[in-house]
This record gives sequence, C-alpha cells and structure tokens, in this order.
Amino acid sequence: MSTTTAPANPRSRVITASLVGTTIEFYDFYAYATAAVLVFPILFFPTGDDTTSLLASFAVFGAAMVARPIGAVIFGHFGDKYGRKATLVASLLTMGIATFLIGVLPTYQLIGWWAALLLLVLRLAQGFALGGEWSGAALVATENAPKGKRAWYGTFPQLGAPLGFIIANFLFLAINWLLPHSENPALKSEAFLAWGWRIPFLFSAVMVIIGLWVRLKLVESDTFKKAETKGTIRKLPLATVFRYHWKNLILGTFIMLATYVLFYLMTNFTLSYGTKAASLETASAAAKAAAEATGADFDASAFAAQFYPGLGFGYTDFVLMQIIGVVFFGIFTLLSGPIADAIGRRKLLLWVTGLIIVFGFTFNTFLMPTVDPKFSGALTLAFLVFGFMLMGATFGPMGALLPELFPTNVRYSGSAIAYNVSSILGAAVAPLIALKLWEAAGGQPWMVGLYLSAMGVLTFIALLLSKETKDHDYEDDLGVAAVPQP
Repeated sequence: MSTTTAPANPRSRVITASLVGTTIEFYDFYAYATAAVLVFPILFFPTGDDTTSLLASFAVFGAAMVARPIGAVIFGHFGDKYGRKATLVASLLTMGIATFLIGVLPTYQLIGWWAALLLLVLRLAQGFALGGEWSGAALVATENAPKGKRAWYGTFPQLGAPLGFIIANFLFLAINWLLPHSENPALKSEAFLAWGWRIPFLFSAVMVIIGLWVRLKLVESDTFKKAETKGTIRKLPLATVFRYHWKNLILGTFIMLATYVLFYLMTNFTLSYGTKAASLETASAAAKAAAEATGADFDASAFAAQFYPGLGFGYTDFVLMQIIGVVFFGIFTLLSGPIADAIGRRKLLLWVTGLIIVFGFTFNTFLMPTVDPKFSGALTLAFLVFGFMLMGATFGPMGALLPELFPTNVRYSGSAIAYNVSSILGAAVAPLIALKLWEAAGGQPWMVGLYLSAMGVLTFIALLLSKETKDHDYEDDLGVAAVPQP
C-alpha cells in the first residue's frame, strides 16, 4: 500500500503567507507613494517652488530603491543559508516599524530640514525591507507549488501589489472625504495636512500583526530541506551567484525592467499628471493656498515661469479611476499564471512586452485634455485600464520566472538581486525622468511614453537572449556549483 507524503506547508497556508505579506509590504510602499504626491512636498520639502518640492519628494521616494539591492543581498544571504521563514518575518517587521514611524514624524515646520532627513532614513529602511520581502514570498509560493502550477502559485505574491494599492488608496480617499477642504475640494484641508495623512501609516501596525501571525506558522519547504541534506548550502551565496550565475542575473534584471517602469508610470506619474491643474490660474490659486497654510512665501511670477499643465482631475476622481484600472491589474495578474504554465513564461512575456512598447506610443492619444471633460475622462480611464492590464500580464509571471533562473542554494539571493537592481534602473529613476520629460515636452506626455517604449525594447532583447524556464526542475537543481562545505 502506497502512502502520500503531506506537503511541508498546506496550500492555504502557502497562498495566505505569500499573499498577506506582500500585500502589507506594497500597502506600506503605496502609502508613501501617495503621500509623496499629496502632502510630503508641502510638509517636508517646502521650497517655494512647486516643481522643486515635488522633485525632492520623488527623490526620497526613489532613494528607497537604492536600499533595495542592499536588502536583497542581506536577506538573500540569510535566506539561502538559514532558510526562508526567518527572513520573511524580519523583512515584514522592518517594513512595519519604518512605516509606523513615518506616521509620527514631525514636519519641516517643527524641526526644519531634520524632518526631511528622518523621512529619508525611514524611507531607506522601507526599501531595505522590501528588498528581501518579494523574493522570499515568491520562493514560499513556488517552492511549495504542485508540479505544473508554479507560475500559478507565483502569481499570489504578485497579487499583493494591486491589493496593497487598493487598500492604501481607499484609505487615503476615505480620510480625504472625511476631512474635506471647507472651500475647495481640490485642496487639502488643514486637518488632513495636520494629522489625517498619518492614519494610513499608523494603520500598518495592525496589518503587520496579522502578517506575522500567518508567517510564523510556516515551515521550510522540502526543496530547501533537500539542499540542506545534500550539503549544497553555500557559506557565501552572493559569491556563488556572481561567479556561476552572472549571466542570468543580468538577464533577470533587464527582463524585469519594463515591468518596473510601467508600474511606476501607471501609479506615481499618472497621479501627478492627472491631478496637476490644467490651467495656470487654477494651479497658482492652489499653490498660493498651500503656501499660506504652511507659512511659506509665494512668488507668483516664479511659479508661472516653471508651470506646466496636467489633466486637472480632482484627486478623488483620479484615484477612483486608478483603482478601477488596478482591479484589472489584479485580474490579469491571476490570469497570467495559468497561461504561463501552459505556453511558457518567455513566450507570454515576449508578446506582452511587445504590447508595452506599442502602448508607449499612445500616451498623447489618451492623456491630452479635450474640449469635452467627459470624453477626457473616458480616454484617461481607458488608458489606465489598458496600462494596468499589461502590468498584470507582465508582473504575474515574474513570481515564477526570476526564481527559476537560479538553483535552490542561491535562489533567494539571485532572484532578489535581479528584482531589486532592476528597481534602481527602472522604478528609482522613473518618476524623476518622467517628471523632467513631461516638463521638457511643455506639459505633454508623449516623451514619457517614448521612455517606456525604450525600456520595453531593452526587456524584449533580454527575453530573446534568455531561455524558457517553465520546465526547470526545482527538486534536482540544488546548485550546479554546489559542493559540500568542508
């Protein structure tokens, strides 16, 4: 009579642990991204110049991306050497504590530029934590996946991105609705600027407690246990990655590039562009009111000289459109898994990346104001839906593809470094580049679209140079260069 060995972790625990953790991590990240547009330029970077303040806020936002590869190296080392569980708990705690502390930071009006410095430190801590989170969650999902369903399981940590976005933005919307400006709903009320914006950061503590409870119940996967038993665990996983797997490290970094650029253009740039006033008069009134609220000087002529227009949507209206788009992000993330399992990751991503390249040429078609505001809204919503559909289709398979590029004994380090180095090349600079291209084009977004297309071409080339990983055997590939340690 044959017996079947139960999996190390039940399916429900694997899915919940990988999904809940990344949802919390991305929620924390989006909370900062939203505040970076709405309040941080006013409360932490009051330079008196609208564009300079926004650039400073985006620079601190991007600084976290620089910390992510450091987190990938540290967490990857311990994840490959001692196991996935402890690193996942540590990354979640680090992110949660940093996010909570952002919620209690004093602003520039209280401690001057020390406020911006402390915000930068906590933002770096967020990036450091996220550097170890994603890869660990992807490994928990894929190393515990049934045969032939690795890409499907790999979509669950990816689903944390749209879910985190929706939760964070719904919370900001609710607070903005409960604390409206007394005269102009397009402006932020004194209560929102004083304490309302802090609530999403403080709320993260509740989510972290839930995530920790789930993750502490995990046990190590059979794949990692087998690597331990066979003596293939390396003393320095990072050295092994760079010595034996450098080609896949480079390919993985560029395979992820277009995904990152698309991701931050659809969330960060579109929020800035969509809610920026379409006329100088409206923008000048809002900037003057914000300056008066914070006690800063306002120079109307200097403001006019650096002004460039956006679409002029209200914050609530535009974020609701983004949330509709992100629903499609989640749907296509889940749909991409079974398709990638059926036809292969590389084939699917080549098609999707080709569509991303084409999509980059449509920015002026969809994102230019028209005479009819309703038609402008319909075009913008269509743009967001199409963009987020592509985002789901390209992001979903990455949960399986990047870990499949590396053997078990360096899988955490390799996939984490590729994923997070790509964040520097893509996400860290994308908001800054987009802002400057938007300004250089006189308020039109077509140059931003060309930037996306160019990054798509680099990803397409990387995919052409790579091999299909669909049939990569996790059980047998414990490490090509692995030998028992003396």
